[in-house]
Amino acid sequence: MRLLRPLHVARVCAALLLGLSVSLPVTAEASPQTRKKTTRSSVSARKAPVKKAYSASTSRARKARLARARAAAKAREAVRVARLREAMTPRYKTDAITGAQVPDVRAAAAIIFNPETGEILWQENAKDKRSIASITKVMTAVVFLEDSPDLSTETTIERSDVYAASTTYLRANERVSLNNLLHLTLIASDNAAARALSRVSHGGTASFVERMNEKAIELGLESTTFTDPSGLNPANISSAYDLSRLISYASGNEVMAPIMRTQNYSAAVGRRTVNIHNTNRLLGGDGVEVMAGKTGFISKAGYCLATLLKLPTGNPVAVVVLGARSNPGRFYETRHLVTWMSQKATELFRKEQQQVPQP
Repeated sequence: MRLLRPLHVARVCAALLLGLSVSLPVTAEASPQTRKKTTRSSVSARKAPVKKAYSASTSRARKARLARARAAAKAREAVRVARLREAMTPRYKTDAITGAQVPDVRAAAAIIFNPETGEILWQENAKDKRSIASITKVMTAVVFLEDSPDLSTETTIERSDVYAASTTYLRANERVSLNNLLHLTLIASDNAAARALSRVSHGGTASFVERMNEKAIELGLESTTFTDPSGLNPANISSAYDLSRLISYASGNEVMAPIMRTQNYSAAVGRRTVNIHNTNRLLGGDGVEVMAGKTGFISKAGYCLATLLKLPTGNPVAVVVLGARSNPGRFYETRHLVTWMSQKATELFRKEQQQVPQP
């Protein structure tokens, strides 16, 4: 037998190895594109929402929650309607001294005041000291106008004016005329506007508040104290009696009174024009002629209104309602008092005239 040469053996082994490599499966490294597609597919698979199996108990619980929410909303609406109907209905009681039927208000305090004679025509807790909220702005405007400012002058709103202002149409760094600030203060009850008026007055805000208190003393408002010009501070205190005198005094101001009677107003604020509406809903109402007025509300004060009205007889009366239960409530209380006063006006004013000493 002929022996194979080493060279032939090497060739045979190489051929065998090549065939083996061809027959085995090839595991190639995936290309970047392939890896990217695979990664996306795995991520998509992970993110795919897992459908939960239907559960009758879960469905019933969801329906029960919706039913409770609807019932709660319906109950709140029913309470709102009931309170509105209650406010729309006047209440009366028998006076313990005279035996006459007199108003029985739901508010914490109220008064009907004759500014011509200084007489209290009717009252309920009228001299109790209470937080007065934005009725404060009446005194703010009175003190501001005592400087006889040029209302066409513009000022820049500062961040301190708008900070936590609650109700405001203003933004920091906007230019606004003093006239528009005054309108915003008395019509829209804008807190930042009231702050700006006090800040630009001589002496600044601290001095301005001192002057507000000095003016209260000058007017004989013994139950009245001010701590800020906007009324956001609940420490601004007065009484229905004091406020009836204050609103009567303010109605004689030829600048303030027309503003307080304005229902709608467009104010240029920076590069914007803002349309504001008077917070006093008595304006434009049937049977009520408003000569001056201002609303107020914070949680400590409740819903308040101080207004000077003209009765059908032509007699002016100041009506103040403090601590009403709702926004509509303060206006309905005032209307009820005016209606009652109108019915009694002839008799009451006749008695007053008889009591005035003849010259």
